[in-house]
Amino acid sequence: MQQHDEGNAHAAWRPLSPGEVGDLFRDWDRFWCIAGGWALDLSVGRKSRDHEDTDVLILRQDAEALHSLLPGWELWAADPPGQLRRWQPSEPLPERVHDIWCRERGMTAWRFQFMVMDHDDTRWIFRRDWSVGGSLATLASEVDGVPVVTPEIQLLYKGNGIRRPKDEADFQTALPHLTPAHRA
Repeated sequence: MQQHDEGNAHAAWRPLSPGEVGDLFRDWDRFWCIAGGWALDLSVGRKSRDHEDTDVLILRQDAEALHSLLPGWELWAADPPGQLRRWQPSEPLPERVHDIWCRERGMTAWRFQFMVMDHDDTRWIFRRDWSVGGSLATLASEVDGVPVVTPEIQLLYKGNGIRRPKDEADFQTALPHLTPAHRA
């Protein structure tokens, strides 16, 4: 990511824990869930590795409401190809943007990242192949009071063709816990 405006993609991360994110979203009446490596760890019931960030999945239709939910926060659009730029409350989120980085206003450390899920009225849609998707009801489950993206959907997103050690570790952590249907 290139630096744009005052956003620095290389600034330190001091991620919120999944529980702290849950506290922020406690009264939000829209879909959200923990995603990424934390979702897999929460699903299997143990922390398998250190997490340098915390990912939160939301639906695209709800993105603009984030400004109201987080009034003391800066929201930055990861705008392809490789720009991180301030996302203003009056600006619709461009369809090409799938990630939003967040930090408290005036701070330099990033605290969590939104992953924006494309969807229609009843179905989530895999952005790399729109023929792949499923019922919105299958997108998340609850673990200890915190919604988390289901492991099989999270692994689908991690399988982006770039083999990273943390993604391989996440796969090995989740695999024994997947049902045969979820493995398929």
